[in-house]
Amino acid sequence: MIGGDAETYSAIWATLRVSGYSMGCSLIIGVPLGFCLGYFDFRGKRPLRTVVDTLMALPTVFIGLLVYAFLTRSGPLGNFGLLFTLPGIAIGQTILALPVVIGLTAAAVESMDQKLRIALMSLGANRRQLFLSSLWETRHGILAGAIAAYGRVMTEVGISMMVGGNIKWHTRTITTAIALETNKGQFGMGIALGLVLLAIAFCVNVSVSLLRKRY
Repeated sequence: MIGGDAETYSAIWATLRVSGYSMGCSLIIGVPLGFCLGYFDFRGKRPLRTVVDTLMALPTVFIGLLVYAFLTRSGPLGNFGLLFTLPGIAIGQTILALPVVIGLTAAAVESMDQKLRIALMSLGANRRQLFLSSLWETRHGILAGAIAAYGRVMTEVGISMMVGGNIKWHTRTITTAIALETNKGQFGMGIALGLVLLAIAFCVNVSVSLLRKRY
């Protein structure tokens, strides 16, 4: 990085782009679904929660295989040309992160003090105010879920390798670059890239910690 190696910066940029895409989609979809799963009582809630908790442990290689099958030319989404592209990787990583966001958001909502809801209702809060107040009270738990999902997305290899193809200057991410360099016997380069990945994760966690202290 100090020497300005273009290939290294290309992998870093690809990692940041694809993780940004996948986390944005998973949070937009997963936070409302997780909040509803934890907040409302409905028939079949317990089995649904079990399914979500099970999906949190989905192997990345299995997700990569499914996404590859859908995006290949003979697959149902083959006409979109998403195979071996960063958006294609982002689709797989969204599937990986979504159960984590939903499950941990639901857990944060379920652990919320039930007296708060009763107090808000007694003060005449409408449904919108009740929803927004409950969402604000569980913000730290939701943030923790987002960090956990981001950790899974940043460190996965199977989806990026199978769906992205590890194409130099195009879909090569930090994790696939580490796998490639290790297979070539370049352990020093692999460790260096791992430290870069660790530095990115550290910056994200520091930023989140500052937000938690401020809000």
